[in-house]
Amino acid sequence: MKVTRISLMVLSLAAAPAWASDLDLSLTNDSVKGQVNFFETNNDIQLGAGYTYHEGSRHITNLDFHAQGRTALGNLPTTAGIGVRGLAWDDDDLDGGAIGIGGYGTVNIPTVPGLSFTGDLHYAPRILSFGDSDDMTSLELRGSYRVIRNAEVFAGYRYLNTDLDAPHRGDVDLDEGVLAGIKIFF
Repeated sequence: MKVTRISLMVLSLAAAPAWASDLDLSLTNDSVKGQVNFFETNNDIQLGAGYTYHEGSRHITNLDFHAQGRTALGNLPTTAGIGVRGLAWDDDDLDGGAIGIGGYGTVNIPTVPGLSFTGDLHYAPRILSFGDSDDMTSLELRGSYRVIRNAEVFAGYRYLNTDLDAPHRGDVDLDEGVLAGIKIFF
């Protein structure tokens, strides 16, 4: 089963340039994540899909759908998106998921060409959670620097947490930690 999932992920990532706008690969101390976004930042919508493998056989998938647009924060050019993120996770005997409502924003710093900061927050209350999840919070903060026209490097912090339904009860950090990665634009 593991080999099939990993083979499917590798095949999907290899085919990404044919149908994607960008590919995002990141690592924490305990996990690796691949994210594909299908539309450019100039588009009015954004659709993305991702897969995270967390040490200890935890598999996390996400599907994102956001309305997006260009705006300004003060006089800093900003791309913002508002929408939903569907998350599903599987960890040994437990599994669950949620549909989180939230959004993201990327602020570009014109005085330092190539430098940007991104924040991403989605929350799913009990009514939008299923399986062993009682609620879910997804947060990611990062600073990025575009090294060349079609690639950037980034560092930041990722936090994905769920509360568990009865009888398990408790709070589980599905993925958390300082991250580093690259983003390639097609």
